[in-house]
Amino acid sequence: METRSFYNDILTDHNLRPGHKHSLPGANMELRGVNPSCGDDITLQLRVENGIIEDGAYVGEGCAISQASADIMLDLIIGRSTEEAMRLGEIFLRMIKGRITEEELEELEEAGALIDISHMPARVKCAVLGWHTMETLLTGKK
Repeated sequence: METRSFYNDILTDHNLRPGHKHSLPGANMELRGVNPSCGDDITLQLRVENGIIEDGAYVGEGCAISQASADIMLDLIIGRSTEEAMRLGEIFLRMIKGRITEEELEELEEAGALIDISHMPARVKCAVLGWHTMETLLTGKK
């Protein structure tokens, strides 16, 4: 029960006090992601230089899970290579599907707070919106 409370605290904190919810001056990559089934709508902005995600932000509206997940994702990927960000995104998506190792869960840091979403099918699209948007933005594939 203590772990679940800790995870809830992480999600609440990122939803109420997002560190990355603002426009990003100097962004050189931008993509809008929409979840039409519940109205989540974010625009992910990244500044990528020499294959490194130097900075990132998002703007938009949506449920607490979509907004917290996007903020947590940016905490995790800023300062990393685009390849590492993609790898972490792949691990996150496997976590949501319930197929992750303990070691991989540790790599996700606070993003691991969303592990219980795998048991809530209606909320999966909310949790993965930012991650799918990042993947599409970095690969150019829709």
